[in-house]
Amino acid sequence: MLTMEALNAVGADTATGLARCINNEEFYLKMVRMCLEDDRYEKLPVAIANGEIDQAFEYAHALKGTLGNVSLTNLLGPVEEITELARAKKTEGYDELLAKMQEEYAKLKALL
Repeated sequence: MLTMEALNAVGADTATGLARCINNEEFYLKMVRMCLEDDRYEKLPVAIANGEIDQAFEYAHALKGTLGNVSLTNLLGPVEEITELARAKKTEGYDELLAKMQEEYAKLKALL
């Protein structure tokens, strides 16, 4: 179940995220839910695997913004690193970061 306590337990910075949502817990949890239902978590690894680094950058950068807004810091870390690799047009170095992203995403998605 998606609760503040559950989010804290998996490493989210709910205090900061809640503050960004004018301390409205219902609104914050709605924003977290919307963030976790984003299809770019599935599209990002496909774009990287297909060598579509510019598209991967767009996906990662958008995810980074929404994750930062709701302070899902456990997932934000690997997405930030993926964003920077893609910004630099790197074609390698994604495997470990994608695995970490998918691991953290699965923890959060299980709360829905």
